[in-house]
Amino acid sequence: MESLRGKFIVFDGTEGCGKSTQAALLRSRLATEGFPEDDVLLVRDPGATRIGEMIRQILLDPQNNEMGMRCEMLLYMAARAQMMHQTILPALAAGKLVLSDRFVSSTLAYQLGGDGLTAAEIRAVAGIAIKDRWPDLTVILDMPADASMRRVKPKALSVTLFGEVPEIVDKDRIERRPMEYHEQVRRNYLSQVDADPSRYRVINGAREKDIVHEDVWRGVRSK
Repeated sequence: MESLRGKFIVFDGTEGCGKSTQAALLRSRLATEGFPEDDVLLVRDPGATRIGEMIRQILLDPQNNEMGMRCEMLLYMAARAQMMHQTILPALAAGKLVLSDRFVSSTLAYQLGGDGLTAAEIRAVAGIAIKDRWPDLTVILDMPADASMRRVKPKALSVTLFGEVPEIVDKDRIERRPMEYHEQVRRNYLSQVDADPSRYRVINGAREKDIVHEDVWRGVRSK
């Protein structure tokens, strides 16, 4: 367990694939196995800071239909830069294990190809935003896009961490994109795995959450 100190693990995948659930289950499992709860930092991307949560609201608000894909990519990176500066890098330096619900792998899936964006461009901007501190492991919870989208539930868009009254929407700005887009997002995730298999684990997310968790646990322990 001590080998997990100072490690950075990301959960990623299509909408509704179970990222938040599996990240929380892993945190609980670590506590039962004797890893101090205070030594695990769980964050969501974008978010985890006051600035990041405000950017998240801008990104996901369905009213912001005019947003260009390069603007979208840069906003995600801006929120990420603040999160790295304020929360993740200090936690890693203190020897904590950091678990993140989404990270740069999401941008390489969701914004890739939009307005001609290339993987090289995204990685170059990401390198600046995250100070080249890439995750030690990215867990991709894979399942067909139509099945994952059926799991999407209404959510709050407002920055509820800071006292505002939440605005509830059925689907956010990204979730409302057509199924063909979400199917391409899934392919983009799997292409990342093919390009760098040592830093990724693909796990079938379409099963019961406890079964998925056991595969996650084995993948994390073997890292």
